[in-house]
Amino acid sequence: MAQVKLHRCPLTFLHTDVDSCWKAQKALDEAGIDYEIVKEPLYPRGRRKDVAANTDGVLLPAIEFEDGTWYREETDDMVATIRSGKLLERTEEPKSA
Repeated sequence: MAQVKLHRCPLTFLHTDVDSCWKAQKALDEAGIDYEIVKEPLYPRGRRKDVAANTDGVLLPAIEFEDGTWYREETDDMVATIRSGKLLERTEEPKSA
């Protein structure tokens, strides 16, 4: 069972270091964190309701933990958190935008 759900854009074929969602997914892979991909709509306006309700915004990527909490910040900061091994500590923190 996945430890986290990675909410990302549906363009999973983009494997490039300029794509924010791919950067986060690659960091999860490198860290050996088990995850499930949740493809969110490409165009956010009014369509990313779960993301908006849980992160106070519609930007991706966002991470949902097993306990129902969410984590979202700028992609480079998310990647740094994942690579530092501190991602799973985020389940104790309130949601952020």
